[in-house]
Amino acid sequence: MSGAETKTSESETDDGGRDFVRDLIRADLASGRTAAVVTRFPPEPNGYLHIGHAKSICLNFGAAAEFGGRCNLRFDDTNPVKEEQAFIEAIEADVRWLGFDWGVHLHCASDYFVQLYEWAEHLIRAGKAYVDDLSADEIRAHRGTLTEPGREGPYRDRSVPENLDLLRRMRAGEFADGARVLRAKIDMASGNINLRDPVMYRIVHADHPRTGTQWCIYPTYDYAHGQSDAIEGVTHSLCTLEFEDHRPLYDWFIENLPVPSRPRQYEFARLNLSYTMLSKRRLTELVRGAHVADWDDPRMPTLAGLRRRGFPAAAIRDFAGRIGVAKANSTVDVALLEHCARELLNRTAERRMAVLRPLKVVIENYPEHETDTLDAINNPEDPGAGTRPVPFSRVLYIERDDFMEDPPKKFFRLAPGREARLRYAYLVTCREAVKDAAGEVVELRCTYDPESRGGTASDGRKVKATLHWVSAEHAIEAEVRLYDHLFTRPDPGADGDFRDDLNPDSLTVLERCKLEPALAAMPPETVVQFERQGYFCLDPETTPERPVFNRTVALRDTWAKVKARDGG
Repeated sequence: MSGAETKTSESETDDGGRDFVRDLIRADLASGRTAAVVTRFPPEPNGYLHIGHAKSICLNFGAAAEFGGRCNLRFDDTNPVKEEQAFIEAIEADVRWLGFDWGVHLHCASDYFVQLYEWAEHLIRAGKAYVDDLSADEIRAHRGTLTEPGREGPYRDRSVPENLDLLRRMRAGEFADGARVLRAKIDMASGNINLRDPVMYRIVHADHPRTGTQWCIYPTYDYAHGQSDAIEGVTHSLCTLEFEDHRPLYDWFIENLPVPSRPRQYEFARLNLSYTMLSKRRLTELVRGAHVADWDDPRMPTLAGLRRRGFPAAAIRDFAGRIGVAKANSTVDVALLEHCARELLNRTAERRMAVLRPLKVVIENYPEHETDTLDAINNPEDPGAGTRPVPFSRVLYIERDDFMEDPPKKFFRLAPGREARLRYAYLVTCREAVKDAAGEVVELRCTYDPESRGGTASDGRKVKATLHWVSAEHAIEAEVRLYDHLFTRPDPGADGDFRDDLNPDSLTVLERCKLEPALAAMPPETVVQFERQGYFCLDPETTPERPVFNRTVALRDTWAKVKARDGG
């Protein structure tokens, strides 16, 4: 396949199942360098969390819990232009839904704005920071390239009094956006571009979700992050690999400021998932471009979207555990995520019958106005789930695909003159197919064997096909949404604009589906198996007048077939 190689797992573990991050923590505890483990999960509140964040959440909260420590939830709220309170609330809800809690340790980078500013003045006094008047484009031009050193700018040697005066005037709101920045004074010739006098503060005249108009200069992530870790006593700052080149800068700030603790940064491979984009910037483009309904669209890889689609939180945690933690980037097959959901739901989801593309069936020898009540198994994997009553009557619905007028040799379902089993009910034989003026089959006329209650012939004859069905008189109508991958290729955008790879068939909406009455009283977000169809979740926006079900995953498990093929 094109793009990164798809792998079963990206975990680097030893025979004891220990990943390298946990081994580092064990070593730090054993050496006495760390007395109590403190990690943090630091999302930017500029969008919803996605499945890649779930990997980080499970690692940070999970590792802290394993070693008797704690994990802080800290919002990196240093860019008020892109941040919203709605995102903050959604992030908190997603972390809790995933199964983790930060207790009293909820923090924000904005909690430390005063301290961060004081430390900025400390660096100026030490001759290690200066106010620069160069524009963003000029700073970029002076920074150099990977093969050429940067050039010192004309404002780099300003005096300490001048730099303090300008920074204070920046804070007071005297200058326009982009007029000046505060930069760390490190080494413009460094082989690491991140150390070539990185920006610490920029001017942004915008309301902040928490501090309002109190500030008009905001710290960059590189400056705020490590110092926030130090203030909170974080011992292990776990980041994805793109921050590996930023670690020397992280350490430089820690070493040159009077911080109360000395955290250390460690990097691990981020999650890459086939047929999926996990760039928040591009996910934002999908939402703003109306390519999806919103952040919680069930086609989105956001935790809100996965939850709305019916993926259990436990399945996502299982997925995070299976892919593990590694130092090298790779791509995980999305089929593994679907397999984790399917495997859990097979054990926990109750079964129901639903006809998505209904074809009317009339049982001609069944008494009119009579109803039989049959017992149906709720979950064959869980005997404790019991049974439920299912009504049977003269007029039923079956799937349109379960009938063929002129069937091929290996088609064993209904056809003229052919017998099939109705699940939990009786054996029925098709006698006639009724067509409309256009020649389309609109109704089947059948007979049933009254002696075959439960689906077994009294004379022992064998029937190969078992069909699901719904009583027409008792059926509830619903809208059913069938979801497929949002993109048509495993590496969206690899050959150009990712929007060119959007799947036009990622959503199929089926109206007037017929469902058994037991589905009428389910709470939203409940997941059930529609027999022979897949797993479906009742959408949170459903109403009694218009039930809506979202398909979580189909019954077919492509991942299990891959594993069997590869001998796994």
